[in-house]
Amino acid sequence: MREQAWQRFRSSGRRSGRRRAVPAAAAVAVGVMTMGALAPPAASAAARPHTIQKDLNALVRTDGVPAALASVQDRDSRTRTYTAGVGDLATGTKVPRDGQVRIGSNTKTFTAVVVLQLVGEGRIGLDAPVDTYLPGLLRGDGIDGRHITVRQLLQHTSGLPNYSKYLSDDIRYYDPRELLDLALQHEADFAPGTKWAYSNTNYLVAGLIVQNVTGRPLAEEIDRRVIRRIGLRHTYFPAPGEVTIRERHPRGYYQDSAGAPLVDATEWDPSWAWAAGQMVSTGSDLNRFFTALLAGRLLPKAQLDQMRTTVPAGYPFPAGARYGLGLVSTPLSCGGVYWGHGGSMTGYETRGGATEDGRAADVAVTMQPSQATKERMDGVVDTALCR
Repeated sequence: MREQAWQRFRSSGRRSGRRRAVPAAAAVAVGVMTMGALAPPAASAAARPHTIQKDLNALVRTDGVPAALASVQDRDSRTRTYTAGVGDLATGTKVPRDGQVRIGSNTKTFTAVVVLQLVGEGRIGLDAPVDTYLPGLLRGDGIDGRHITVRQLLQHTSGLPNYSKYLSDDIRYYDPRELLDLALQHEADFAPGTKWAYSNTNYLVAGLIVQNVTGRPLAEEIDRRVIRRIGLRHTYFPAPGEVTIRERHPRGYYQDSAGAPLVDATEWDPSWAWAAGQMVSTGSDLNRFFTALLAGRLLPKAQLDQMRTTVPAGYPFPAGARYGLGLVSTPLSCGGVYWGHGGSMTGYETRGGATEDGRAADVAVTMQPSQATKERMDGVVDTALCR
C-alpha cells in the first residue's frame, strides 16, 4: 500500500486501545536495545557474518528499524533465513525467524493471479470493459466503466483516483463498496490508457469483479486458487474484523515524525486495504509464491505472458522498474531482472521477488521506512539474488 498507508495511520495510534505506545523514557532504552540485539546468522557457525546478515544488521544499526528479516532461496529451492534487531521493543524478545508480517501490496499479485486464472477459463476478458462485469458501477467525473478495461485496472493505466488518499484515520471495518464510493467522489486522474499511475482503487475494482464473476468472496478464491494450490502454509487473507496476526511475528511500529517515539502498530483492522493490500505472509511463503508463479504452476502460459507484458513504472518502484499485470520487473546489477511486487503497510515494509531460474529473496522491516531505507532494502534483495 506504500505511502498512503503511512499517511492515513500515522496519528491513529493515539486513539486505538489495541495499540501500545512506547513512553518517551522507554524510547531511549528501546533505541539501545535495537542497536545491540542482533540475531546470529541462520544455519552458519562462520566467524564472519554472511553478507545478507551484515546487510540486515546495517538496516537496524544505521537505518534504525526495530527488526529486519530476510528469506533467501537458491536455484535448488534451499532456503536460508536471517534476522536482526528485536521482535518486540517493549520486551526485547528475539525476532522470530521467517515470522509473519503484513505484506501490503504484494496482495495485488495474488488478486491479479485470480483474475488471470478466470481469463484463462474464459470467464473474464482482459480487454473487456469493466461494465461487462460491474454494469453501471463506475461512473463519476471523467470516470466511465464502459471505457476502462480489466487490463487497465491490473496495469494501473485506468486513471481511477486512489481512494486511500482520502480515507480518514478511523480504525474500523471498511466494506469494499464504501471504499469505491469514496474514490468515485473524485475526478479521474487521466483518460484510460493514456498514462501510468499507481492506484489502489484499480485492485479494489478487480476484487469486486472476481466476486461478481465467481459468486464467492475474494478471500475464498485467493485461498482456493492460490494459497492451497501451491501449499503456502503461513499465508492468509484476514477475516472481517480480524486485527491480530495469527502466527509468530515481529511487532510493527511507526513514528509520528523523525525522532519521535516508536508506536506499536501491529494490531488494527486492515480491511481498508482489501484486494490491494490486506494479506499476511512470511518471506519464505512469498518466495514460494513468486517462484511457483514464474514456473507456470498458477497460470497457463498465455496468461503468464500477459502478466509479464510491462509498461514503464514510476513511484513507488525503483528506477528501471516496469509494471505488468500485478507483477513488477526490477533490473538486477548482475544482469537480467527479478519479478515481484513489494508492499507497505503501517508497521511493515516488504521488498523482493524471484528470477526465472528459481532464485528468490524477500526482505522485511518492522516500521514504515524512509525512501533511502527502501532503496537499501532493494539493495539487499539485489545482493541476495546476484551473490
